[in-house]
Parts: sequence; structure tokens; C-alpha cells
Amino acid sequence: MITNRQSGTNVHEIADGIYRINTPIVIEGAGAFSFNQYLIADDQPLIFHTGPRRLFPLVREAVESVLPVESLRYIAFSHVEADECGSLNEWLAAAPQSVPLCGAVAATVSIGDLADRAPRALADGELLLLGTHAVRWLDTPHLPHAWECGFLTEERTATLLCGDLFTQGGADLAPITESDILGPSEAFRHGMDYFSHTKHARAMLERLAATQPATLACMHGSAWRGDGAALLRALADSLEA
Repeated sequence: MITNRQSGTNVHEIADGIYRINTPIVIEGAGAFSFNQYLIADDQPLIFHTGPRRLFPLVREAVESVLPVESLRYIAFSHVEADECGSLNEWLAAAPQSVPLCGAVAATVSIGDLADRAPRALADGELLLLGTHAVRWLDTPHLPHAWECGFLTEERTATLLCGDLFTQGGADLAPITESDILGPSEAFRHGMDYFSHTKHARAMLERLAATQPATLACMHGSAWRGDGAALLRALADSLEA
């Protein structure tokens, strides 16, 4: 469903109760790209990635097509970066009962100061109940980048909210695909290497694979459906090649 015809912002349900909000953009010198946020509709709704501040009105409009913005309880993100949490305070103002949700490192070194309300910090491996959904935080320092980086896995739908892993360029992409995304994402990485290349990448990717994700909710490009464990291990192989 297109929620803003001028920008092309759109919303699609990629797993039960989990919605991909997508806005296509053009980056000068880099071409077509897109930003995704993921909304989990439940008793305590959660959005993962805020989007940059300039996209806030578009993303808010998209959220409103699913549920009232003021009902949001958690404003979550992987790490501290403009597209991850640039509009955090705008969301906190729009949803008075909400709090930032992030890992302990981000809460300590950045969000406790940057956010207008104190964050809810999740420990590595901690489970948070939202209602029928439950999300677990997994620390992934420097994977793909940032000391405070981490991801959420939604356990009922086996959805891994995998942030900047499997970033795909382009903007006119399917909301969810079963086609190859490793090839396009690795081509994008080789052209603009945003990975820190931590020596612990394989161990962390193996830990993510052990959650047996059936859906990968990528921040840029299509979400993906299939054997997520195999794809994560294939990424580990590619990073070591």
C-alpha cells in the first residue's frame, strides 16, 4: 500500500503483524536507494529504525495507516546513526508513552544523553514481550559497524531485524523476495565498504544463524524469506573470502 504518492512511501506486511515501511530516495553520486523501518503491531507496538529526521513525516504517515502513532511503546534501533535513530526525539514526542529501546552500550554512551527520555536498555540475549510477539536483543559489536550494534529477533515469526546486513542498492525493489540478495548486497559492499571487518564476524553470524530466521528484515532494499541460517553462513563465507 502506498501511503504517500509524492515520495512513494509504502507499507507491506512481511510477516504476521510485522510491517515494512519503505521510502525510495536518490542519493547524489550514488543513485537510487531506500530506507526501511519495521513496525511490530501488538499490545506494545515497536518500530525498529526511526529513519532520518527529514523522513519523519512520511514514516509517521505510514505508521498511522497501521495503528495510532501515540500507541507506540518502543522506538528501537540497531546502532547510533542518522537513519537508525535520527528522528528518535520526534517519535518520543509523537508517542508520549514510548521509550528508546537499544543495547546497553548505546544506552550508556549515547542515548542516555541524546534522547529526550531515558532508554530501556536490553542486555545481550534479553527477551522482551510485546504481547503475542516477543523480541530478543543480540549484541553484534562492529557487525557490520559500530561498537553498540545489535539486532532484534522476533521469536514467534522467526524474523531477524538485521539492520545493515544485506544492504541492497536501488529503490524499485519488491517488499519481500525469495530471490538472491547476497549477490546484490555483496556487490554494494564491495563498491562502498561499510563493514568494520571485525575478526569475530563469523562467530556472531553463526549465533544469528542459530536463531533459524525465516524472514530477514533488511534496512535497505527488499526483506527476504527463506533459509536465513544458510544465508547468514553464506555471508560469513563471503566476508572471509
